[in-house]
Amino acid sequence: MVSRPPSPVRTIFFDAGNTLVRMNYATIGDALARHGLTAGGDADAVQRAEWRARVRLDEFLQSQRAPGTEASGTADLYLALILEELGARDPALVTALTAWRRTYNPPVGIWNVADPEAEAALRLARGAGLGTAVISNSNGSIRAILEDLGLAAHLDFVIDSSEVGVEKPDARIFRLALERAGVAPAAAVYVGDLYSIDVRGARAAGMPAVLLDPGGWWGARDCPTASGVLAAVRLILGET
Repeated sequence: MVSRPPSPVRTIFFDAGNTLVRMNYATIGDALARHGLTAGGDADAVQRAEWRARVRLDEFLQSQRAPGTEASGTADLYLALILEELGARDPALVTALTAWRRTYNPPVGIWNVADPEAEAALRLARGAGLGTAVISNSNGSIRAILEDLGLAAHLDFVIDSSEVGVEKPDARIFRLALERAGVAPAAAVYVGDLYSIDVRGARAAGMPAVLLDPGGWWGARDCPTASGVLAAVRLILGET
């Protein structure tokens, strides 16, 4: 028998990319090395560059009239920002790596590695009696990715933006998840990695959110932050 945490939270909704699932940093580093970029091309360097790049991507998304991560060109921009943070600014190199990304491992692409803390975070939440689910902007592949990585077994359901026809930060996708989980917004928390997409989107649906900031690059924000997904769950449960 499990016990409820000492809070009104009944369900934690998780983002997928950069929350439960990671980019394959090692594969990206290998691709960089093949194109002659050896400095900063290892997996750890790519990861650190991505931490900085996601903040810059978020700034771009906030400038858009209808922000969203699945718009044409957003993935290319994201990769270009990562490369720039690694010191790779040569247009020919950026073009070559962009072409590589577009053809690598479709339809999953480079998002095929479980976050090292993902399973522990999900087990902790479920062990505390909470519901767990995913709300993801995706191309229709995120459920299969989570299944392949063994994470879907720890989730009540997965909502993929391409399947429901609306993507974050639109409040409707969060409301769909709340309705399916049968919980009020105040009884749920969203955990994600982009302020304008995840935090603002969840808030538009009346739901609080925790922003993941593993590198400490987000600066002061008007929401709780956590160094990783396991720390986020512990924060929600009042363990930290």
